[in-house]
Amino acid sequence: MAATGAASTGLMLPGRSAQAAPAGVSGLASLTAGAKPISVEERLARIAKLQRLMVDQKIGALILESGSSLDYFTGVQWHRSERTTAAVIPARGDVVVVTPAFEEPSVRETLAVGGDVRPWNEHESPFVRLVGALRDRGVTSGPIAFESTTRLFIVDGVREASAGAYRVVSGDALVKAVRLIKSPAELALMQVANNVTLAALRHVHGNVRIGMRPDEIAAMTNAATVALGGEPGFALVLLNEASAYPHGSHQPQTLREGSVILMDVGCTVHGYQSDISRTWVMGQPTAKQRKVWDTVKRGQELALATAKPGTPVGAIDDAVRAYYEKEGWGPGYRLPGLSHRTGHGIGLDGHEPPYLVHGDATPLAPGMCFSDEPGIYIPGEFGIRMEDCWYMTETGPKLFTELARSIEDPI
Repeated sequence: MAATGAASTGLMLPGRSAQAAPAGVSGLASLTAGAKPISVEERLARIAKLQRLMVDQKIGALILESGSSLDYFTGVQWHRSERTTAAVIPARGDVVVVTPAFEEPSVRETLAVGGDVRPWNEHESPFVRLVGALRDRGVTSGPIAFESTTRLFIVDGVREASAGAYRVVSGDALVKAVRLIKSPAELALMQVANNVTLAALRHVHGNVRIGMRPDEIAAMTNAATVALGGEPGFALVLLNEASAYPHGSHQPQTLREGSVILMDVGCTVHGYQSDISRTWVMGQPTAKQRKVWDTVKRGQELALATAKPGTPVGAIDDAVRAYYEKEGWGPGYRLPGLSHRTGHGIGLDGHEPPYLVHGDATPLAPGMCFSDEPGIYIPGEFGIRMEDCWYMTETGPKLFTELARSIEDPI
């Protein structure tokens, strides 16, 4: 589960990490030395599959701006700004990348699938370049697709530059059809990322001390992640009453005897993400804390037991929620209880479709990846969340990390 907010109060800012602690990680060694990035051949196979889908659906091209899907298909890793960087993937023909002229050398550093880069200078229109690329690939009219995360000014810019020659359609189903099933290479990178995050959590579990603040614990986590070879993604640290709110509170907290410690941590390895949560108590847990912890672990186990090939993913959420209601939580999404979905898809993005939520009818298929995080939250008291990621196989779910053993042995 990812979050937003300020690290100093236990909330996490995407893309930013706390200052790495300079000491205390000397015994940690990198776990990522053997991790292999996605090959050029695999990216080209992704594009070929996408193009077959576009031909079948009579869609002329897909336009992707900077983001995870641009990386997924082309390798280009670039940030979004007011200056458009985007790729045209035509139904037939080679990919074209449009980017500011002064950014071209940097963009080419990660471009993995060909060299047709068309720069635009500051006084020129990137949208004219995009339309020119479409026309050069034989797409002069008809439907073209954009991913729904594409900013409106880019869609409108292409419309205007083409004088309305194209009908804009959603590209989400096209992208999902390719990205949904993870390849062995993707699964291998996710396994390494999960190994790193679990090792970082183990390090933190052994080194937290009374009086520490969330930002100090987050700094320790990120320093451990770097030492283990990962790129920190987020380190959410929720202490005491703040643990009752899935993404934290702005009320300052410090670690004390009897504190509930809820940590939600992720990293990336060659772009692929981990997402693991662990909860424990500083000192002796109360009977209520232990009971809730055990209930959440059983919820995780039920989620996995429900996951069978062909089962609608929403049925996993339904099974967990039915059990929780029998235990007196909820009903439904009501608090105290489970206020969020049981899990989310994961890959290049921390949250991807499909989602383990009531009503999602997507049938489970081998290669799909999810989190398993059916937390329980009691406002004004504490929350418990354990989270492990897993992927579907022909015979059932396979975890990237083992479930936590107990509230005393949570890693």
